[in-house]
Amino acid sequence: MTEQSSSDSFDNFDEFATDYRQIHNENIKLTGADSQYFSEFKVKWLRDYYGKNEPLTILDLGAGDGTCLTYFSQYFPKTDLTGIDVSEKSIAEAAARNIPKTLLQAYDGTQIPFENNTFDLILVATVMHHIRFDLHKGLMKDALRVLKPGGKIFIVEHNPYNPVTMHMVNTCPFDVDAVLLKPGYSKKLLLETGFRTVTNYFTLFFPRGGFFKIFHFLEKYLSFIPIGGQYVSVGEK
Repeated sequence: MTEQSSSDSFDNFDEFATDYRQIHNENIKLTGADSQYFSEFKVKWLRDYYGKNEPLTILDLGAGDGTCLTYFSQYFPKTDLTGIDVSEKSIAEAAARNIPKTLLQAYDGTQIPFENNTFDLILVATVMHHIRFDLHKGLMKDALRVLKPGGKIFIVEHNPYNPVTMHMVNTCPFDVDAVLLKPGYSKKLLLETGFRTVTNYFTLFFPRGGFFKIFHFLEKYLSFIPIGGQYVSVGEK
């Protein structure tokens, strides 16, 4: 696995902040869904994972324009939300949404700006492939630090073993320097940085529109098959 070619530690999305969704929608047309759909899908997946045990505090690490936080507010209405990102312009876009019970903050990407044992859940959604690989362990150790005992981290990443996913990544303007994380790498990363009971789940096996909708219910039974369009690595503190 090679590092990103960028000399910076992470990709800053300031230049895409105002038209991120439009660019993303154009890039993923062949899936049969838009960018908002996939943000909601992630949060609904987490809702189903937790069931009635709603976490008290959630950190969206790499929150971007706040779309996932908007859905967190809908599906986890009792939860206090926090979103951080290295892109100040993206955080400004998120702030314009006026999401209830949400703290938003730009940060420098070097250390998560919160005390130890602060959060019950951390979501890192399609963020890690925009960060240099030699910095992954440091970030995950810091995530472990700010998680409460028993808290969980969810790394959502594009699956490099899925050819449709690879086509979309290779043709996406803001994924030019992206290096995707293999599922085994993400699982090993969490284990090596102190997380326990790490499990990979695979999602998004079928196109989202038209005739294929009737097969979506099958995806929960296929989550162990490593060919879904995305995967979720779950680690517990």
